[in-house]
Amino acid sequence: MPHRIARPTLAALGAIVATQAAWVATAAAADSLPQADVGRLERRIQELGRSGANPEGGVSRVAFSEADIAGRAYVKSLMQDAGLEVRVDAAGNIIGRRAGTDPELPVIMTGSHIDSVPKGGNYDGDVGVLGAIEVAELLRGAGIATQHPLEFVVFTDEEGGTAGSQAMAGRLGAAALDIVSHSGLTIRDGIRAVGGDPARLAESRRAPGSVAAFVELHIEQGAILDESDVDIGVVEGIVGIRWWDVTVEGVANHAGTTPMNRRRDALVTAAEFALAVNRIASTTPGTQVATVGRIQAEPGAPNVIPGRVTLSLEIRDLAAEKMESVFRAIETEGNRIGAARGTSLRFAEVELALEPAPTDERLRKLIESAAESLELSHRRMPSGAGHDAQEMAHVAPIAMIFVPSKGGISHAPQEFTAPPDIANGANVLLRTLLAIDRF
Repeated sequence: MPHRIARPTLAALGAIVATQAAWVATAAAADSLPQADVGRLERRIQELGRSGANPEGGVSRVAFSEADIAGRAYVKSLMQDAGLEVRVDAAGNIIGRRAGTDPELPVIMTGSHIDSVPKGGNYDGDVGVLGAIEVAELLRGAGIATQHPLEFVVFTDEEGGTAGSQAMAGRLGAAALDIVSHSGLTIRDGIRAVGGDPARLAESRRAPGSVAAFVELHIEQGAILDESDVDIGVVEGIVGIRWWDVTVEGVANHAGTTPMNRRRDALVTAAEFALAVNRIASTTPGTQVATVGRIQAEPGAPNVIPGRVTLSLEIRDLAAEKMESVFRAIETEGNRIGAARGTSLRFAEVELALEPAPTDERLRKLIESAAESLELSHRRMPSGAGHDAQEMAHVAPIAMIFVPSKGGISHAPQEFTAPPDIANGANVLLRTLLAIDRF
């Protein structure tokens, strides 16, 4: 069963949030902090998009592919130009480090990923990486020193299963290394291809307490910010995900000779079950979602009543308890439908699941203060998609900054975030990191 993540806390942060919020507002009001360069960010988005560009306008820069390797080389060059000390860890994560005035302090970390889904867009992950590098550029240009060391990270293979951040959290198992990625390489061989060493993965692990905070800038991938005309999303947490394989057992029989009142049709039960899943998720108070996304009837012939149906059930929510209660309601209703139809249902939970990862409340407040200091509107919201921050929650307090996605489109060539919105996110990220630094 999924469990709550035991996360380290930021020492004494709760007592000084108000002070740091005031500092952020004062500094921004006095124009003492630099502003992100909108044109530079857009040029870099377009340049990175050349690696894996496809005819539809997006990218196919799947992890470990030649396009990914080319994109990684480009990003490394940007990090070096920003004055960062760049290395690739054993998991293939690219890490650009900026020294702090107190090397004994734990690092403050930010970043995201540049690998894409097949035929994806130019903004998912890229905005977080290029926004982080923009922050490094701004700090260098303004001559701002931080007490904590800062690390700017490009995680390996986020889209294929968060391999890089899992390794950093010490959670990438040996079996995962043999999974074949979209590139055609196993994760093990892919890590080698990008300069990592799967035999030394333990060296990439960060112990809890070694990272003061992890903040990820990301596009929303939904339409809430765009449709409500809000500048910044302050993420409350990343939803947990649970999956089940559901098997409906009926009786296969001749479709022409079996009267309707004598049928034990597994597909009819499955159809009613799918509607019940939608109804329960829609009418239960809260932000949970539930989906039947795959269904297969057997024997699959047009003249045979289906005797067995297998289908998927996925539930997402910010709270493990809520996912469990929604599942129990769905299970109860499914069994009732099955009994009424003379069929039976069997639920088998898939072991692979993601625990909910709540963000740190104190970091949320710093993000909100940063947005307000820039006169940007903001709202709190969950993340319905998984992110590297979800794995980093096992290592450090986390926060996420969302910027609008036009039309809510993501994982598609039409994915788009306006350059001023990207710059807003980078400006909020800069001020948030500086506020975290001044503990």
